[in-house]
Amino acid sequence: MKIAILQGSPHKNGSSNLLANEFIRGAKEAGHSVEILDAAHMDMHPCLGCGRCGMDGACVQKDDNRKIQETLLAADMAVFVTPIYYFGMSAQLKMVIDRFYSYTIKLSQKRLKAALITAAWDDNEDVMPYITAHYEKLCRYMHFENCGMVLGTGCGTPSATRNSQHMKEAYCLGKNLR
Repeated sequence: MKIAILQGSPHKNGSSNLLANEFIRGAKEAGHSVEILDAAHMDMHPCLGCGRCGMDGACVQKDDNRKIQETLLAADMAVFVTPIYYFGMSAQLKMVIDRFYSYTIKLSQKRLKAALITAAWDDNEDVMPYITAHYEKLCRYMHFENCGMVLGTGCGTPSATRNSQHMKEAYCLGKNLR
């Protein structure tokens, strides 16, 4: 299976990317191919809402969205990786998802598998409901098959993340993909 990893953290070595690396290790051991798209450090611009693409045409903006689109349309699975910022995904990842608009029809017809990997400082029960609801709705709308989530609570620092059970959860999610 071809897996596209959409990383949305401005911290290259931050907690959400550490969890993603464990997912990737498991996925590669299981024989899957992985392409990482570091969306937080790509040349991306927000959707203008101009409608010129008609949800199925070229975007008027000329940036790295083309690379993301090509990768996703060639993939079997998309993995959304983000820190939790104010109970939601990072702006960098949200911008990538908003730009799905120009190829929504093509992307939703692919019926990709999907997973969510997040890292949050807090570990209370009120941290993850909003991101999970958003991700689950995105999966339903885009006809993605939700293959799982790693909800890394209490992962406020890379050292806390390395010492958490979430590292194993991420590895197992990647390793057990079918």
